[in-house]
Amino acid sequence: MRIISADIHLIDLETRFPFKYGIATMTRAPYAMVRVHVESGGRTAAGISADLLPPKWFTKIAEKPPEEEVDEMAAVVEHAVGLAVGVSGETAFELWRELHRQQSAWGTERNIPPLLSGFGTSLVERAIIEATCRLHNVPFSAAVGNNLLGIRLGEVDEELHGLQPRDLLPGEPRNCIVARHTVGMADLLTVDEIADADRLDDGLPQSLDECIQRYGLRHFKIKVSGDIDSDVDRVGRIADVIRRLAPADVAVTMDGNEQFRSLEAFREFWQTLTSVPALADLFGRLMFVEQPFHRDIALDADVLEGLAEWSDRPPMIIDESDAETGSMRLALSLGYNGTSHKNCKGVFKSIINACLLEKRRRENPTAKLILSGEDLANVGPVALLQDLAVAATLGVASVERNGHHYFAGLSAFPETVQQQMLGTHGDLYRPSAAGWPTLAIGRGELKLGTVNAAPMGVGFDLDVEQFTPIATWKAEREV
Repeated sequence: MRIISADIHLIDLETRFPFKYGIATMTRAPYAMVRVHVESGGRTAAGISADLLPPKWFTKIAEKPPEEEVDEMAAVVEHAVGLAVGVSGETAFELWRELHRQQSAWGTERNIPPLLSGFGTSLVERAIIEATCRLHNVPFSAAVGNNLLGIRLGEVDEELHGLQPRDLLPGEPRNCIVARHTVGMADLLTVDEIADADRLDDGLPQSLDECIQRYGLRHFKIKVSGDIDSDVDRVGRIADVIRRLAPADVAVTMDGNEQFRSLEAFREFWQTLTSVPALADLFGRLMFVEQPFHRDIALDADVLEGLAEWSDRPPMIIDESDAETGSMRLALSLGYNGTSHKNCKGVFKSIINACLLEKRRRENPTAKLILSGEDLANVGPVALLQDLAVAATLGVASVERNGHHYFAGLSAFPETVQQQMLGTHGDLYRPSAAGWPTLAIGRGELKLGTVNAAPMGVGFDLDVEQFTPIATWKAEREV
C-alpha cells in the first residue's frame, strides 16, 4: 500500500448555544476533513476522515488564546498529512506505524504534547482505514475481524503476542448504542430557566428536561468543577431532573475535568460529595469517574501513591492522559480501571486497548475493567459515524454523544450532503422540522444498522472539494 495524495478541507461551525467544558466555552469550531488516495495491488481508493478542532482539549493551558490553539491543531494535522504522502507498507497497520513514528518524532522535537501530535496521525489513520475498507468492499468490523488491516497486536503490546483482534473482540458489532448525554457546566437544566431572548427556534430541545423527554435519555455524564459547594448544588439539581423524568434504568458517569492535582484533594472531594444524602441514589448508579486528575500528574506514580489501596474508590478511567500507546497499561498498574475510546486518540490504539482489557477480563473475571466511549461534540457527516463504527466493533455499550445537542444537526452543510445522509442513514438521522438531518435518538439509543454496513461508517462519497481548502482557510484567518 502507498499513499499517493492527501489534502485537507474545512468548514467553520457555530454552536446552538455555548458549551462549557472544563476551562473552555465553545461557541464555534472548525470541522476539518482529511482525504487520502491509496494505491494497493494496482487499484486505488479514497478515504476520508474528519474531526472538530476544539480548543482546550488537546492542550489545557488557561492563558493560551483559543484561536492560537486552533491554529496549532490545524498545523499538526497539516504536518501529518504532508508526511503521509509517499508513505508505504504492506498494510494499513504498517502505514500507521510509520506515520506514527515520524509524527511522534517531529512532535517530540518541537515539544508538542503527544495527545496533540497524535491527533494529526489519527486523522490520516482513519482515512487510510476507510480507503482499505473501500478497497476490500467491506465494513469496518469485517476489516478488523478478518484482519484486513494487518494489525499485529504483539508488536505494540507484548502481552498480546500471538493474538489477533478476532480472538478478543466481539464477533459482531453492536447494532445499537446508548447515547450518554453530557450535562455541560453551563447547560440549562429546566425549560423555566431559558430566558425568552435565549429561546432557540430550531425545533430541537434546549434544556436538560426537554432533552430527556425528547430522546428518552437514560445515561448521563455530569461534569464537575472541583468546587464542592457549587458542585453539590448543581449535581443536586441535575439529580432532581433525572429522578423526575428519566427511566428506571438510569446510569451516570462523572467527568472530573482534570480538576485535581493530588490524590488527597480528589479523595476529600469525592467523600464529601458522595456523603450528601440527596445524592445517594444518583451515585448508586455511577458507572465510573473520568479523568479526575490533571494530565500533568494523572500517571505520576509518586503523586498517586495509594490509589490502588483506596479500597472504596470509585471506578476511574483516564481520558486526556491516554496520549500514547502504553498509557492505559500504565494507568491500570496505578489503580485505574481503564480508558476511553475516541477516534481522535487513534483507532489502532483503541483496538489494542480493547484487546488488552478483554484479555485481562478473561484472566480475572471479577476485575472491573472499562473501555468507555467519550467525545467532546462529535458531529457528522463523517466524524460521528466513523467513531460509532469503531465503538460498535469494540463492543462499547454507552457512548457520550452531544454534538447533536450543541450543533443544529447538519444544517450548516450543503443540501447535497444533507440528502446523502438522509438517503444513506435513515436509521441514524431523521429530517428536522426544517428538513436538515438531525440525530435520531429513541429510548436513549442510536441505531447503527447502516453505520455497521458501510465502509468505516459513512458509506457515501463525500465531495470534500465543496469545502474550503486549508491554504484558503488559513489565509482567510489572517485577514
